[in-house]
Amino acid sequence: MRAALLYRARDLRIGQVPDPVPGPGEALLKVRAVGICGSDLHYYLDGCIGTAQVQDPFIMGHEFAAEVVEGGLLPPGTLVAVDPAQPCGTCEWCHTGHHNLCPKVRFVGSPPYSGALTEYITAPPENLFPVPAHFDAATTALLEPLGVAIHALDLARLKPMESVAVLGAGSIGLLLLQVARQCGAGQLFAIDPINYRAEAARKLGADGVAGTYEAILDWTKGRGADVVLEATNSPLGPQHAAEAVRIGGRVVLVGIPEGDRFTLNASLVRRKGLTIKLSRRMGHVYSRAIQMVQSKRVQLAPIATHHFGLEDTPEAFALQAEYRDGVLKSVIYPWGGER
Repeated sequence: MRAALLYRARDLRIGQVPDPVPGPGEALLKVRAVGICGSDLHYYLDGCIGTAQVQDPFIMGHEFAAEVVEGGLLPPGTLVAVDPAQPCGTCEWCHTGHHNLCPKVRFVGSPPYSGALTEYITAPPENLFPVPAHFDAATTALLEPLGVAIHALDLARLKPMESVAVLGAGSIGLLLLQVARQCGAGQLFAIDPINYRAEAARKLGADGVAGTYEAILDWTKGRGADVVLEATNSPLGPQHAAEAVRIGGRVVLVGIPEGDRFTLNASLVRRKGLTIKLSRRMGHVYSRAIQMVQSKRVQLAPIATHHFGLEDTPEAFALQAEYRDGVLKSVIYPWGGER
């Protein structure tokens, strides 16, 4: 079968790989759509995220929708969202409900576990979430990043009418913005230095948008926002979040910084008495993500701006890495026909 293979940083090729063989109880899935995530871009640009390094030709892709072919508990033809995380279920963190922190997790699309930028894949039945009949493949694939946003807001413990600032208006930032509104945010601010991304945030409900975090201090008359959700790829993002949040405020770091390092001034966060949390993937939130989309409380279609066949995956990654053509999220269709 065909697959998009990453050989090394910026070296992405279409090639052939063996068809997958389902394990006991696993379902065989036909991949219908795959979203390109910011973490995929880190592998594409750098060949690694921290200690997770691409060693051999590697298949990326963890935001995906698929159709059941055989096996599992669902009838063939069922369109499903697929949770890419397969925690061990036996460690201390799994037993205490923190499956997203499992150190033994098998995560689809993170080395050494092959991802979904291919034609077929397998998955255990507990990772499959059937979607309503009117959901298309792109919408279904974007339930995964929506789940990341829901988990981040769970960590933020937002109170009704608190002010929220989102740093970074990429796909995750735009989802954080929408989920924050549903969680009761009062004023919503979005910061992104790229004009078209800031404008997308305005269209999706931001009360104020700007290119730099200092605008948050202007809007709040120097006080800062109650909660800052950082979703950038900049090593300066956490520091900017700490500058923009109020004394005693809360910061949730969602972004992955370039170079696997970020800066944070110790005296600033100490003197402000900040609560800082780092968001790791998500918990069991798929059912809420589906409900949010089904009830039209969150818009996914405006985020899926570009659509490609599998053969055009290298161009899709280059486009998104270079912020060309107003791209927010590229979606790959391994079997075509849905662009």
